[in-house]
Amino acid sequence: MLSRYKFPDPVPWAQLAGPLAAAEDAVARLDERLAKSPIRDGAISRMHFTDACASLWLDGELVHLDDLVLHDAGMDVRAPTHELTRAHVVLRARRRIAEAKPDWALSATGLAGLRGRGPREEEKGNRKEEGEGFGADEDVEREGVGLEGPLGAINTDPHLAAAFAAVDAANARAERTLADKIRSRPERDPLIYDRDWDEEGRLDDWRAMVDQTRGLPPTLAAAIAADAWRAIEPLEHTPWLGHLLAAALLRDRGKARWHLPCLHAGLKSIPLERRRPRDVAARLCVQLEAMTAAAEAGRNDHDRWLMTKNLLARKLAGHRATSKLPALLDYVLTRPIVSAGMIAAELGVTPRAAQNLVAELGLREATGRGRYRAWGIL
Repeated sequence: MLSRYKFPDPVPWAQLAGPLAAAEDAVARLDERLAKSPIRDGAISRMHFTDACASLWLDGELVHLDDLVLHDAGMDVRAPTHELTRAHVVLRARRRIAEAKPDWALSATGLAGLRGRGPREEEKGNRKEEGEGFGADEDVEREGVGLEGPLGAINTDPHLAAAFAAVDAANARAERTLADKIRSRPERDPLIYDRDWDEEGRLDDWRAMVDQTRGLPPTLAAAIAADAWRAIEPLEHTPWLGHLLAAALLRDRGKARWHLPCLHAGLKSIPLERRRPRDVAARLCVQLEAMTAAAEAGRNDHDRWLMTKNLLARKLAGHRATSKLPALLDYVLTRPIVSAGMIAAELGVTPRAAQNLVAELGLREATGRGRYRAWGIL
């Protein structure tokens, strides 16, 4: 039997009014600041890394920010741990939600994609549009449109046409065989997943609760969505997805138009003994306080990064037009740390030249190591 989320009726406005007003104001202030910020894209990119690490921290796992940055760039200094891999999954999910339309994550298609059960047709269509394999040229060739020279013989030579038809038939048989094998396999391993765990029913239960919050303030609706996800537990192994969907709800309701709030990072600032009270109203207050803490921290970080950018920009005066320093400054604002290899790959220079650019710009060394060093704007 599905666990149903019990929301207090009537709503305890007297208890929620203070945290609700603070959360509404803080989230709106951060979003308005990012709307016209010259470093908006860089600040949002850095927030993704911070929130991904915080999501693992809430589960009792420690993932270093610099390890996640290097792993995301494919430049790990050691073999990635299981926790680091999970943090990277959260990071990619945040990016996917932030880059999609505001209502995508809460739709049936978005939820299926975030669960890893989305249809493959969209991916196939994108590959065809990008021209992988034969792509559009293949269709043109077989229709006989605008072909000249030796390739035009495909449309007139019956032997070549028969050969291509045989290849198409073999590919079709292989695809059918592969699809039959995939369908014959069990969809979920019973050693990992509970057979009685009705994900679809639980998701429907959670979405019904979210639909009931249409008339409530956006931050309160997001708090209810996050708390309901914890209580209903639609998915067995992705508890972190609830706060990402709550942040997506803030975007969908127009409260955070320019960024995806970092609810994991905000909840991290709440003391452990206050994080999960038994009372529903108290839990909603904690979620609202987490939104306020995340927004205030994001605003302070943004102001510090912008001030540092303005200070470093003064060092660019007098350099030639082909200098790589402006590009380095823009790149370092998008990552908490950067290594010589990352800079070299991004700017198209050698690692030695990247270190010279770092020294010329005066970036701060962030690791304290003699090897595999990294720099950043903290």
